[in-house]
Amino acid sequence: MSENITRASSGAIYVALLLFCTLFSPITFHILFTVFMCLSIYEFSKMTHYKYYYLFAIGGIAISVLFFFSQLPPANLIYIASGCVVFNILLVFNLFNNNSFHKYHKTYSHLFLYITLPFILLLTLPNFGNVLPNITVKEPKYEIVLAIFIMIWCNDTFAYIVGKSIGKHKLLERVSPKKTIEGFLGGMLFTVISSVIISQFYTFFNVTLWIITAIIIALFGTLGDLVESKFKREAGIKDSGNIMPGHGGILDRLDSVIFVIPFLYLIYLIYFNYA
Repeated sequence: MSENITRASSGAIYVALLLFCTLFSPITFHILFTVFMCLSIYEFSKMTHYKYYYLFAIGGIAISVLFFFSQLPPANLIYIASGCVVFNILLVFNLFNNNSFHKYHKTYSHLFLYITLPFILLLTLPNFGNVLPNITVKEPKYEIVLAIFIMIWCNDTFAYIVGKSIGKHKLLERVSPKKTIEGFLGGMLFTVISSVIISQFYTFFNVTLWIITAIIIALFGTLGDLVESKFKREAGIKDSGNIMPGHGGILDRLDSVIFVIPFLYLIYLIYFNYA
């Protein structure tokens, strides 16, 4: 019982901090996710035995500050998003072919393409509020990030519930024994339902774009969780850290987010330019 209370308390603090910093001001939003980025770099560096993680953390902070002051329009980051997407697809290819991820460690590409740059894309994601055609006041929409988190939580929760209730066919047992195909499909269904509900409150995106967002989150969010599970299996650890009692590390909480953001970024760019 005490373990459940600890887990619930830790989760509640995490959610409250996320809600407050995201909605209070652009500065608190930026500070929170810059801190999350540095913690993720630290945890990932320990997991992969990188010795100079602090250099990447300092570099990430410098890039974060630069983007905060520059406020670049989303279209200017298409090459960053494309690079991250290509790298993530490569990780998925190696995941299903049971190839080791260790062969990339010497290039340090993971720290940039898997963690740092996706966080930069996340920090600039609200700027899609400045390209929306249906509003007169052009301003960042930080609710975009909040909605993405809500849908990821919904996907994780209902994938677990459906999988535990009726799941019989394993999704990728050698990496994550508890994940099932039924759970994945159930998570996607309820995430799409949640996106329709969200569209009634956050009307700056139409319902079609929210549903597309939900499908991308359910698909690539699940793959992101599997990718991080493979990283941990290769490192021989259960959690990336212990900063959140009962939940593990920050990277354990954000693995789906950082993996899915580059895909969403490209989808939004394509949608607003060609839809």
